[in-house]
Amino acid sequence: MDDCWTLLKVLMMWELLYFPWLGLCQRREQLPVLWIMPLSSEPAWGNVTAEVMPAVQLALQHLSKQPAPLRNYELQFHFADSKCDNARALKGFFEAIFYGPKYLTVFGGLCSSATSTIAQSLQAFNLPQLSFAATAPAFANKSRYPNFFRVVPSDSAVNPALLKLLSYYGWRRVGTLTQQEERFTEVQKDLTEILNEVGVELAEAQWFFGDPCSAVKTLKENDVRIVIGQFDEFSAAKVFCCVYQLGMFGHKYQWILSGWSQTSWWTHTGTSNCSAQSILNAMEGTVSVDFETLSSRHTRGVSGRTPQEYKREYERRCMLKGLGSSKFHGFAYDGTWVLAKALTEVMEMLKYREKYSIHRNLTITDREVTHMILQALGDTKFFGVTGHVLFRNGERVANIKFAQFQAGKEVQVGEYSAITDRLVFASPIWFKGHEYTRDHTHIYPQRMEINIILYSILASISALGILMSIACLFFIILNHGHRSVQISSPSLNTLLILGTLLSYSSVFLFGLDGSYVSEGVFDALCSVRIWFITIGYTTAFGTMFAKIWRVYSMFNHISAQKRIIKDHVLFRIVCGLLLVDVCFLIILQVLDPLRRLVEEFSLEADPDLRDFAIRPFLEHCENSYMNIWMAFMYLSKSWLVLLSCVLAWKTHPPNTLVLSDCRWTRISVCLTGPLSVIGACVGLLTRDQPNVQFCVLGIVIITCCSVTLSLTFVPKVDVCLFLLILMRTNPDGASLPEQFHTTETEKERECVSEVKERMKQRESSASSCLKLIITSPLEVLQSDNQHLTRHIIELNWELEELARQLRELSALSYRSIISMQESGELTGTEKCQTLPTGYSGKDLEDINSPEQVQRRLSLQLPILHHAYLLSIGGVNASCSTPSSPSAQHMALMGLWH
Repeated sequence: MDDCWTLLKVLMMWELLYFPWLGLCQRREQLPVLWIMPLSSEPAWGNVTAEVMPAVQLALQHLSKQPAPLRNYELQFHFADSKCDNARALKGFFEAIFYGPKYLTVFGGLCSSATSTIAQSLQAFNLPQLSFAATAPAFANKSRYPNFFRVVPSDSAVNPALLKLLSYYGWRRVGTLTQQEERFTEVQKDLTEILNEVGVELAEAQWFFGDPCSAVKTLKENDVRIVIGQFDEFSAAKVFCCVYQLGMFGHKYQWILSGWSQTSWWTHTGTSNCSAQSILNAMEGTVSVDFETLSSRHTRGVSGRTPQEYKREYERRCMLKGLGSSKFHGFAYDGTWVLAKALTEVMEMLKYREKYSIHRNLTITDREVTHMILQALGDTKFFGVTGHVLFRNGERVANIKFAQFQAGKEVQVGEYSAITDRLVFASPIWFKGHEYTRDHTHIYPQRMEINIILYSILASISALGILMSIACLFFIILNHGHRSVQISSPSLNTLLILGTLLSYSSVFLFGLDGSYVSEGVFDALCSVRIWFITIGYTTAFGTMFAKIWRVYSMFNHISAQKRIIKDHVLFRIVCGLLLVDVCFLIILQVLDPLRRLVEEFSLEADPDLRDFAIRPFLEHCENSYMNIWMAFMYLSKSWLVLLSCVLAWKTHPPNTLVLSDCRWTRISVCLTGPLSVIGACVGLLTRDQPNVQFCVLGIVIITCCSVTLSLTFVPKVDVCLFLLILMRTNPDGASLPEQFHTTETEKERECVSEVKERMKQRESSASSCLKLIITSPLEVLQSDNQHLTRHIIELNWELEELARQLRELSALSYRSIISMQESGELTGTEKCQTLPTGYSGKDLEDINSPEQVQRRLSLQLPILHHAYLLSIGGVNASCSTPSSPSAQHMALMGLWH
C-alpha cells in the first residue's frame, strides 16, 4: 500500500513539474507556491489532495493557453504533507521554508487545527495563504489570521441564507440540533447571534455526541416545529432514525440540514435500528442548505468554459486515474486561477516599478510584496466554475443552494446570492400539508367563562329573591303596628332585609367575567364584589346573631334587670360588626386592592385534531397578599358563625307567641351558618372551575337568603292572614275586643267579664311568679309545659263539644220552636227564657231565625278559637275556668314591650 502511495506521489510531482519545464522552454517565469495538504487519506475527508489534483492540472493547462500576461507566468507547486497533525504540519512548513525556494504564497489547508497553526505563523514569514478546503468559521477572525484568504465559503456562510428562508415563510421560532464538533458548534454559535439580531426566537438548542434520541425528544417536548440540523452524514442516519421512532416528521415538522449535502448517505444506516426506507420516510420533505460547489448557470467563465464543460473534463480525468470526486474540486480550480491572476498582477506591478522607478537600485521588501499580494487577492473578481468569485475581508462571497428530498431524491429548489442578498426559488418547496409548516403549534386562547344558561338561571332566581326581599320590606312598613311585627324587632328585620338584598345582588356580580365586561370594568368589579358580599353577609347574619344573643341573655342570666335588652342595643351590635368590616375593606382597598389576574393552564389538543392547540385561561381577582387577607376575613366570619350556632344551641325558650320569632331565628342560624362556611370552602377549592364555583356560591347565597327570609317573615304573614280572615268573617265589629263588649246575650257578657278577670289575675300574679322564675327557671318551664299541655287537651275537647252542639242547634232548634208555637204548647215568654222582658212575639220569632242563629255561630266560634290560642301563650279569653296561667309568659310579654 505504501508503494502505491509513493508511486502516486511521484506521478503527481512529475505532472506538476512537466508544465514548468515546458514553460521554461517557452521562457515562462516560475512562481513558487507552497502547497500544504494531507497527502494521505483521512477518515472524515478522504484523499482530498488526490481528488482535487485533476482540477488543479486543468487550471494550469487552461492558464497556459491564456493571453499575456497570464501565459508569461507559471505556478510551481511544492508539497508539504500536513497529515492533519499540528506538529507535523508545522515541521513540514518550516522545512519547506528553510530548504525550499522563496515562496510567494501558501496554497491549501484542510484540517482546522493544522491550518490554524500554520495560518497564525504566516505573518512572521510575510506569506499570504489561500485555502480552497478550510471551511471553519474561526478563520474569519482577521485579528488572528490577517494573512488568510479562502476561496471556499465558510460553514457559517449558510446562516444568512437560512435567515432569508425563515423570513420568506414567516418562521419566527426555530430549534437547533448540533453535533458536538468544532466545525458544527461554531456555526451554531454564529447562527444564534444572527437569530438574536433579527428577533427570531431560538426555542431550544440541543447538542449530542453519541445517541441523538434524547435531544430529539427534548425538541419535540418543547414543540419545536422548525429544526435546523448541524451534523455530518455519519450521524444523520441515527438522527433520522430517532425522528422516525418519535414521529417527529410529516406536515407538522420541517427539518433543515445546514452546511452539507451528501448523496445517498441514508443507505449507510450504521448502528441505527431503522431501515433505509424508514429513514427515507422521515427525510421526506427535508431541506438541505449548502454552498454551491459548482455553478448551475450555463455561463462561460474566465477560462472560456461553462461549469458543465469543466465538470465533464474533470470527471474524465478522475475516471482515467480511478479517483473519486471531491466537493472541493471546483474551489481548487478557481483557487488556482485566483493565485495566478493575483501573482501575475503583483509581478507585473513589480516589473513596472523597477522599470520606471526614479531610483536605480529599487529594493522592495518582503512585507511590501506580501501586502501587494493580499491586496491583489482581495481585488480579484471573475466568474469561475463555482460562480462569481468575490472576496469580502478575505472571505469568499458565494452562492448558497437549497435542495429538498422529494420522493427519495434531492431536488434543487432555490438559490441564495450573497452578492445581491436575494433568495430565488427555481421550484416551490413541497409541504405535506395543504399549507406550509407552522413554526409552532398555533395556540388559541380560550376563556374559561361562566355558562350563559347557568348565569341566567341563577340570576333569575336572585331577581325573584330580591323581589321577595322588597315584599318583606313592604310587609314590615304596612304592618308596623301589628303585634306580631312589633314583638320581632322591625328595625332589626329591616337590616336583615337590606343584607339579603346585597347578598342577592352579589350573585349578578360574581357571574360577570371578561366575556361580558372589559378589563377596566373587571378590575372595578373585583372590589365591588367583595364589598357587596361582605356587607350583605355581616348585616344579615349579624342581625340574627344579635337576636339570638338577646334571648340567650334573657334565659341565662340571674338578674331580671339584665334581661331587659332593647332593640337599640342590638342595633349597635350590628353596626359594630359592620364597622369592623368597613375598616377592613378600606384598608384592603388602599394597601392591596384586588386586580384582574389571568391564570393560564396547560395546552389542550384540538378536539377536531386540527394543527393547533387550545390554552385555557381564567380571570381571577387577586392581590399581592391574597392568602393573608382572605384568611383574616374567613376567620372573622367563621368565629361569628360558630358563636351564633353555640348560642342558638344553648338557647331553649318556651314556645310562646312572644318568643316564636326566636325559635325561627335559631333554626335559620343553624341552617345558614354551616351552609355558608361549607360554600366558602367549596368556592376556594373550585377556583379553577368557574362554572362549578359560580354554581356553588350562587346556590349557597340564594339558599341562605331565602331560608332566612322565609323563616323570619312567613310565620308573621300567616298570623296576619289569619287575623285578616277573622276580620272578614266578623263584618259587624271593627275588632274582636269591641265585639266582646257589644254582645247582647247574658252568657256572652259573662264570658267577656270572665276574660277581663283572667287578664287581671295574670297581671297580678306576674310579680309573684317572676321570683319563682328567677330562682328556678328550668323547673318553672317544665311545670308550665305540663300545665299548658293539659290545658290544650281540655280546650280541644270543649271546642269539639261546643261545635257539635252548635251544629245541632242550627239544624233543629228553629223547627222545634216553630212547631211548638203552632201547636200552642208554648207561650211567648216560654219560648226564650233568656230574653229580657218587653220583647214581643215578633222579636221572639226573629231571634230564632236562621239568620240570627248563623250570626251567633259566627260570633261564638271565633271567641272560643281566640280563647284557645291565647290560652297557650297569650291573653286567656275563654269562658271556661282553666288553670292559672304561667307567670313567666306574662313577665316576658312585659319585657318585650
